[in-house]
Amino acid sequence: MGTETILVVDDSKEIVYSISELLKYEGYQVVKAYDGMEALEALEREKIDLILLDVMMPRLNGLSALMKLREKSRIPVIILSAKTEESDKVSGLVLGADDYVEKPYNPAELTARIKAHLRRYHAWGGESPKTDKGRIVNGGLELDEKQKLVIVEGEEVRLTATEYKILKLLMEHPGQIFPAEQIYEEVWNEQADYAVENTVMVHIRHIREKIEIDSKRPRYVKVVWGIGYKMEKYS
Repeated sequence: MGTETILVVDDSKEIVYSISELLKYEGYQVVKAYDGMEALEALEREKIDLILLDVMMPRLNGLSALMKLREKSRIPVIILSAKTEESDKVSGLVLGADDYVEKPYNPAELTARIKAHLRRYHAWGGESPKTDKGRIVNGGLELDEKQKLVIVEGEEVRLTATEYKILKLLMEHPGQIFPAEQIYEEVWNEQADYAVENTVMVHIRHIREKIEIDSKRPRYVKVVWGIGYKMEKYS
């Protein structure tokens, strides 16, 4: 750390300043830009290791800048989005962003995400990780089937055998909603009865406590009320 350079792009000078101070405190070099055009110009001039990118900006917005960037680079990009910009968040991930952080951002969460993406990017020799045999990657969540390991934001997390099986099922089918009965039958390998809902719910709660930064506002394992559970899909 210390030699890594982060490009902070936001049309709010206050946000750029506050994030820059946080990153400098963490030992990173910082390059600042206030719209998409400035961001692309900075990328031509400087060696950048990661980009924090706002969406709503003048001249060239974040999504347009991201499209141009992805034509030639796999640098990790974390979208900074307000809660109201749900569609921008989804578009950003579809266009090739690696992650998103909601504004107002939590400093500890933001730095944890940055560290995880930098570590993964460098571990893959400057290429974004791709899912390979025996390994499932979803955002900052990794499941290594060979070693039966779960890694969250670069840190190993210990799950019970049942929790691991539930997580693996959800990660293998991101976006798909699984009713509690189906999870029970797949994982426990026996016929579900009326009592399984509670059993599955308890296991899901334990998984969330271990893999989510904030288990009250989960990013990965989501409840679809009245239907079941799903794994949110990230690039």
